[in-house]
Amino acid sequence: MEILDTDHVELYVGDARAAAAQLCAQYGFHVYGHGGPETGLAGQRSVLLGQRDIRILLTSGLSGGHRASRYVAQHGDGVAIVAFGCTDARAAFAEAVATGATPVSAPQAVTRGGSTVVVAEVSGFGDVTHRLVQRDRADPQFLPGLVDMSAAPAGPGEGDLLHAVDHAAVCLPAGELESTVAYYERVFGFGMIFQEYIEVGEQGMHSKVVQSPSGGVTFTLIQPDISRRAGQIDDFLAWHEGAGVQHLALSTHDIVTAVRTLGERGVEFAQTPGSYYDMLSARLGETDVPVADLRPLGILVDRDHWGQMYQIFAKSTHIRRTYFNELIDRHGARTFGTSNIPALYAAKERELAAVRDTTLSEGTVL
Repeated sequence: MEILDTDHVELYVGDARAAAAQLCAQYGFHVYGHGGPETGLAGQRSVLLGQRDIRILLTSGLSGGHRASRYVAQHGDGVAIVAFGCTDARAAFAEAVATGATPVSAPQAVTRGGSTVVVAEVSGFGDVTHRLVQRDRADPQFLPGLVDMSAAPAGPGEGDLLHAVDHAAVCLPAGELESTVAYYERVFGFGMIFQEYIEVGEQGMHSKVVQSPSGGVTFTLIQPDISRRAGQIDDFLAWHEGAGVQHLALSTHDIVTAVRTLGERGVEFAQTPGSYYDMLSARLGETDVPVADLRPLGILVDRDHWGQMYQIFAKSTHIRRTYFNELIDRHGARTFGTSNIPALYAAKERELAAVRDTTLSEGTVL
């Protein structure tokens, strides 16, 4: 099985048009197409967004029985499908099922005009499935016959600050980390490229990162340490009602400009205490991006054997405080450092603590 990249990510949401409007206004995405009953998508409405190599499909069910409606009712808005680009979707489906994946949708070719895309679906983690997509990379069509392209994907523009899906972070119930790693190794041929134990105050969590041989698909898998105090991973699992994608990391080549610009558009980011930057030079030495630029924006920096990386969490806009976005800028780094992840989760913990305090004082329920 040859997996090339993250072809697209599909989120099931309560209102696809409203979610699309927010992502376009704040993150600079473009609307590339629409889908609904008139395009062959019975019982649903979809909006296709894009920015450089990122494709996000937002789908809302038009009836309570649609799987998008059922997903949103249980989990709230969130990632339901992570699609893998493949050289041969039929062979990938057969191999995945033979090695333990549950078939969700058998391979089928969807065609319009001269465009043909082969798609199939198999199980992933929790209620998230994987769509296997075989397409002509030179063809601008997305899913011909299902999503009508209202605009051709644009080349890099001045306003395009984001360019690819770097990784997806997945929260798993305690005891499922090892079996999930083994599943991706056995079924999809992924390899484990990084692991660490993360401590945030009295909380603890285990993390392992698996990646496709191509390097095009990466999952950070996290489970809580239930011997420690319950924390944000436990909160996610409770509010999301099971395993799921906690955040997508979107890559940028200029994180300072991206954070400034998105902040001006209304995106709020997790805060980082000044003490983090006071100790930064002693920990990392000279950074590619000046600390004076990082400090006021709350951007974190770390390194691995190959180079540096810069990261920041956006605050969640979802009512359940589950899904959110991350921005990441890699300066040669291929994996993850050992300091950013605890700092990132510490920042997210401060955000959630502030939300808890506010809701308790107002007498409302999260």
